[in-house]
Amino acid sequence: MKLKIGYFAEGLWGTKGIEPLLNDSDIQVCFIYSKGDYSGILSQICAEKDIPLYQNESINTPDFLQKIRKYECDLFISVCFNQIFKAPIINTPRLATINWHAGKLPFYRGRNILNWALINDEREFGITVHYMDEGIDTGDIITQRVFAINDEDNYASLFARITKLSAEVLYEAVVKFKNGKPQGIKQNDIHPTGFYCSYRKAGDEKLCFYQTSREVFNFVRALAHPAVMARAMLNGHEMKINKVELIKDAPNYKCAVGAILQKDTNGFLVKTADSFVRVSEFEFCGKFSVGDRFDD
Repeated sequence: MKLKIGYFAEGLWGTKGIEPLLNDSDIQVCFIYSKGDYSGILSQICAEKDIPLYQNESINTPDFLQKIRKYECDLFISVCFNQIFKAPIINTPRLATINWHAGKLPFYRGRNILNWALINDEREFGITVHYMDEGIDTGDIITQRVFAINDEDNYASLFARITKLSAEVLYEAVVKFKNGKPQGIKQNDIHPTGFYCSYRKAGDEKLCFYQTSREVFNFVRALAHPAVMARAMLNGHEMKINKVELIKDAPNYKCAVGAILQKDTNGFLVKTADSFVRVSEFEFCGKFSVGDRFDD
């Protein structure tokens, strides 16, 4: 008997996640819900494979629940989905509702996890598939994969790595349901509290040089393109900063924070709270000289 699935997904990771499920003859995708369909790929899949597509309904209304109950799904899957699942829909499938999350639960629950992991100077990140409950990313863990972060990584490289692995990790978890409901690992058994990260909003991209050089380095790489890029004001103009470099053995000393110390074809040096960094990739429409200072 096939494992019958309802698939709720948004964005690139959600689009990637469906691929191995469709290629498994033991799995039947009964319907797809995707309001923010990445490049229309899921809509195209639905049209080609005659899979019902839902896009503009609240998933928690009695009307929608009635529509999807007719599929008698064994499993609901959420990948980067932008609506909150309440108890009635969570409990609709025969086995479970599960969620794919780009974070090493029970840490990094919530939103914008890659940005926060880099800002916090983490040495690893995770992809987790967990049972869904009425909390935020708090359900028992079904599958988790952990990968290293090094100083060459930035938002773009982590995003690319997760994109490559997203479908693989999700499929690894789904396969476990072919023989019934697998036992999960309680997050409290890993850590009694874990922690939650809030979403980032406009204004959070402002770079403060009143941090250590390491903190400035982490902040900038966390917001590197295709993220919004760090921003700082200099001589009345906004500068977008995409990359800074740490200077080996840079001395720790007191001086005006945010001051431009040196300028050459490779970028320019900026004083931080402890030493200085080199800004090597940036966009700026104004002019500046050595001795100018970024706004506080």
